[in-house]
Amino acid sequence: MTDDLIGRPGSPTLRHLEQLMSGLTAGVILVDPSGVLINANGAALRMHGVASLEELGATADDYCLRFCLRYRNHHRLTKREYPIMRMLAGESFPDLVVEVAPIGTNEPRWTHTVHDVVMDEDGGEPDCLALVIQDVSERYDAEARFEAMFQANPAPALIVRLSDQRFIRVNAGFADLCSCPRDAIEGRHLRDLDILAHAERHAFVAERLASGATIPQVESELPLPDGSTRLVILAGQPIEVADKPCMLFTFADLEPRRKAEHALRSSEHRSTTMFRLAPVAMVVTSGPDNRIAEVNEAFVRMSGHAAGELVGRSVDDFQLWNDAALRRSMEEEIERRGGVRTCDVRVLPKDGKPIDCLVSAEAIDVRGERCVLWLYQDVTSRRHSELELVQAIDAVMKDASWFSRSIMDKLATLRGPGGATVPAVAELSKREREVLELLCEGLDDKTIASVLDLSGNTVRNHVSRLYAKIGVNRRSAAVIWARERGIGGRVGEAR
Repeated sequence: MTDDLIGRPGSPTLRHLEQLMSGLTAGVILVDPSGVLINANGAALRMHGVASLEELGATADDYCLRFCLRYRNHHRLTKREYPIMRMLAGESFPDLVVEVAPIGTNEPRWTHTVHDVVMDEDGGEPDCLALVIQDVSERYDAEARFEAMFQANPAPALIVRLSDQRFIRVNAGFADLCSCPRDAIEGRHLRDLDILAHAERHAFVAERLASGATIPQVESELPLPDGSTRLVILAGQPIEVADKPCMLFTFADLEPRRKAEHALRSSEHRSTTMFRLAPVAMVVTSGPDNRIAEVNEAFVRMSGHAAGELVGRSVDDFQLWNDAALRRSMEEEIERRGGVRTCDVRVLPKDGKPIDCLVSAEAIDVRGERCVLWLYQDVTSRRHSELELVQAIDAVMKDASWFSRSIMDKLATLRGPGGATVPAVAELSKREREVLELLCEGLDDKTIASVLDLSGNTVRNHVSRLYAKIGVNRRSAAVIWARERGIGGRVGEAR
């Protein structure tokens, strides 16, 4: 056959073979057992970037001098390792993958899969050899791009081959997540690092993996090499890698969220403990009607109501405030400005004995809900002490007119502990100051009206405006306010 095929180029056998080669999409290079390149079809020429057989090389040696071949791991082949030389040496190599580039080119230009075909007529020595080439550059380029994107993806990911359930790709993000090098994971079986063992709906996820179907996002505890676990969300997407069905798993790290939630719970526990044990009476209200959500032990003691009686109800249900209008005005102020400070109120506990309090409030957020924290500072004892002091001063000043004016002024300006910050005297009108001085003398509204030659209603209006201006709601508090500022000098003078 060699004589017919090679010795007579115009013979029907060669012509038929050339016609067959020209119609193939695969590249074919015919080689004489002596190493001479007999023919190459157009596909083979295009796969080497040449236009003629002469550019490909006259012999196998010429071919090795004109083209550089590398394995996929970038290892350059020696001349002896070239597929054409192995074929001439009688070796068989099914689907060998090589990267091809013209000599002098740094980067490979094509990726070929190559296998050999031996043709003989009588089963003896080969009459002709054929190098059959497939250009798989696009496929391997796509895989290279996928590999680059896969490794560059900051989200932790790995790929499991479905046929044997082995990890074939692990990116740097997953290696960092596990604190484990990639080569310690790649090649291992799923059972060696069972990423699905602690997944929610485990049976469903395992069934989806077995059938190669998409796995929706589920929470899972990812096992780590040190024996601990890490909370993650995982999802699976079926893909093909090297024509093999695989599953791409991606992960979202929930461990920081879990730590934050734990820290938040610890913080809430500490806050709850501090709230419960605080010596100052405190209440948390919620909703547009400010219903009681939480109370501490100090408030329970002050109000005389059990916590179970208070929670879920409004303070109006218990008439805890003697002035509901004042409380509503404070709520409006909280809505506008976010809080109020040291308002003078009177609380009516269950036993009916009023308690003087300074109330402060602040809008807060409790688990995403807008609430209000109220603080009640019991100042009843202090107020009683102040009132007793004022009464003692009045007694001394009335019964000891022989005291000098300077001594009386000093007595009048004595203060009990913790005096509140209130408006200045200069803010009072002349008439309001006259009314206040008469109040300090212990006169009632009718007597004040007679002294100032005013009607009773006019005096009551002056008293109301005076109370509002200096921030009090009863006569004793007005007297204390005046005495602290040296008002009431007419005491002890003859009328």
